[in-house]
Amino acid sequence: MTAVLLFLSGGSQVNHSIPIAALTLIVPWYAAVGRTLMIEDSYGPRNLVFAAGLVALFCLTTAFNLIGAFALFAVIPMLIMSLPMASAVVLATVANLCPVLVVAFTGEDLGLSVLGVLPISLLSIALSVLLGMWIKRVVRQSKERGLLIEELRHSRERVARLSHEAGISAERERLAREIHDTLAQGLTSIISLVQAAESEVREVPDQAVGHLSLAGRVAKESLAEARGFVAALTPPALRGGSLSQAVRRQAEGLIAETGLEVRCSVRGEEKPLPMAVSVVLLRTVQEAIANVRKHAKRARTVDVIVVFDEDGVQLLVRDDGEGFTPDGAQEGYGLRGMQARVEEIDGVASVTSGPGRGTTVEVSVPMTAPAGEAMSG
Repeated sequence: MTAVLLFLSGGSQVNHSIPIAALTLIVPWYAAVGRTLMIEDSYGPRNLVFAAGLVALFCLTTAFNLIGAFALFAVIPMLIMSLPMASAVVLATVANLCPVLVVAFTGEDLGLSVLGVLPISLLSIALSVLLGMWIKRVVRQSKERGLLIEELRHSRERVARLSHEAGISAERERLAREIHDTLAQGLTSIISLVQAAESEVREVPDQAVGHLSLAGRVAKESLAEARGFVAALTPPALRGGSLSQAVRRQAEGLIAETGLEVRCSVRGEEKPLPMAVSVVLLRTVQEAIANVRKHAKRARTVDVIVVFDEDGVQLLVRDDGEGFTPDGAQEGYGLRGMQARVEEIDGVASVTSGPGRGTTVEVSVPMTAPAGEAMSG
């Protein structure tokens, strides 16, 4: 726009060509030197060289044609962006006073006076300072926001990584509980049944055949359980049947393996339960029965009770064995895993035992337990 005004202005050819040439040189000077300086955060001698050259070209333009002073609107922002604030204000003041000096020397020819131009220059200086402060503030805020965005990106990457690691850890925990509650217990039962059959094969072959048959059934069930939890499907014991039926089958298996008197009862009207709740209760029964099989020495009777009421469902597995003193060392992974399962469905699990008082496992799950969540195993 300033070049167009210079071209249309009156005067000699020199007053047109030299100002337009000086004004045009500002463009390659900015492209070659100034552009990179405005992107960098540091200041050096090159910044001062660029700013001095910029002011010199502007003053040359204004010296030959006062209309060149309109180029200040482009010169001032470049000075502010390329220099520290103090240096930028000094050179901006020099650029603003350049038209005043031109008027002082050639004002009579132009019909202008210094007193008529000076207030405009002073106002321009003040506006240049305000503009510089505003530009510097915008640049500083932009850099701060850029840093915040970068920190946010790193934080999101870190959260995603931690979430991924937590998911892997949770899945490992789930598989560990499933292996403990299915394969490990199934293999323990098979070993016990095979050992019993070995001792009976000569003297009581019929019982040996029965134990071997039961061992085969347990092996098939364990294989189905393994396939089920790997595919994240419903446990085989709950397919096509209710929770109470699955609990009764576990009790019958304990009778066949140990010969203990196992009393299984269901109280209240059985209600449909969320699959997650049914799975946790079934796993609890399996863990409790496995503990009876392995640890309940001198036990004669075992009670397995499932109670349905308006508030929820309760499960109780009690034996009259020797018992133990509950503590972190003796409870082991199985009981800790059982309690973790129950907590995942907002239930409460407790283990009560003592020397000579047997062991009681109690689980209470409210009807408000999450129904839509995936099973943690």
